[in-house]
Amino acid sequence: MTPEDQEETQPLLRPPGGSVPRGRRVFLAAFAAALGPLSFGFALGYSSPAIPSLRRAAPPAPRLSDAAASWFGAIVTLGAAAGGVLGGWLLDRAGRKLSLLICTVPFVAGFAVITAAQEVWMLLGGRLLTGLACGVASLVAPVYISEIAYPEVRGLLGSCVQLMVVSGILLAYLAGRILEWRWLAVLGCVPPSFMLLLMCCMPETPRFLLTQHKRQEALAAVHFLWGAEQDWEEPPVGAEHQQGFQLAQLRRPGIYKPFAIGTFLMVFQQLSGINAVMFYAETIFEEAKFKDSSLASVIVGAIQVLFTAAAALVMDRAGRRLLLALSGFAVGWGPIPWLLMSEIFPLHAKGVATGVCVLTNWLMAFLVTKEFSSLMEVLRPYGAFWLASAFCVSSVVFTWFCVPETKGKTLEQITAHFEGR
Repeated sequence: MTPEDQEETQPLLRPPGGSVPRGRRVFLAAFAAALGPLSFGFALGYSSPAIPSLRRAAPPAPRLSDAAASWFGAIVTLGAAAGGVLGGWLLDRAGRKLSLLICTVPFVAGFAVITAAQEVWMLLGGRLLTGLACGVASLVAPVYISEIAYPEVRGLLGSCVQLMVVSGILLAYLAGRILEWRWLAVLGCVPPSFMLLLMCCMPETPRFLLTQHKRQEALAAVHFLWGAEQDWEEPPVGAEHQQGFQLAQLRRPGIYKPFAIGTFLMVFQQLSGINAVMFYAETIFEEAKFKDSSLASVIVGAIQVLFTAAAALVMDRAGRRLLLALSGFAVGWGPIPWLLMSEIFPLHAKGVATGVCVLTNWLMAFLVTKEFSSLMEVLRPYGAFWLASAFCVSSVVFTWFCVPETKGKTLEQITAHFEGR
């Protein structure tokens, strides 16, 4: 083993003795990355106020039929599925920071196309582009945040990903009460533009820099994020990190166990039916004869933000498994699958594994959102929601028997758990 290899197989990226570092720039970096989830939350929530607005739009603006409205809501998930694949590829090749910077381009371009739309196909094309950006952001932002955070705050910062998603949805609902669909799309360009500016000033994650044999840059990033007043140890970065992920590694419990857990978490999250409710909230309340369906949607969004914020505050105390088993969506099944996805995969498999998880999530989201109306017609509304309830019960059973607790553990300790070490 060369001296360089020995340098890169040191124990853990954490303060010696388990003391909590005093640096606070890690919170600023996490906020900058979380503007990506804010942007993707806005893109998800955009369809709820935009569909009624487009249905009453006067020529030459495009008007949506029922079939076109269904595609307008659901096509973003197809773009996001493709974005999950792209994000997994970018994660290991371009790095975490550059991947976040790249995803700002389809965010802004997609909303710009929607703003200029004169035909329905332009609306759908813009939604597809924003969906592509959503897929990349939903994969890369949790990974970036988990790799810059120290264990004591990783749950808090990781939960902020979902908090920013629901905040973006709420922002779209609130702005939709006063803005028509074009100006609402203009507003959608603002969060990714701010992310572009802030992320330019943030460092790459130390773990990724070490895989690129940039030890000095990694140490500088640690000092920037956690504070320069302490000495820092490094995570193990051995030969397998240089070789990348190989299919033969699926035989190892350190790969196939977290891979199965991450995939099933994403499936159960979507089978709860949450995205169908959030995409079509205003339409659902209109059909339920609410006097102010827009206000009802805002209340739903506000409740999501409130309880997701509560989850972020208790995540590092209560733990992941307890919240998954006992809570409702905003406290448990909203933030935790994304957080666990960023925690449980070893470094060399993270790009491929998280890409598959995100692809699974968005394909299931497309299936649920596209067929939601048909399911309500076949099973009646109460039958559709009872079916979602059955999946929620199944998810609790899965959590109790299959999902390990990751609270307070380093990423390396989590990997060692799956490998039986």
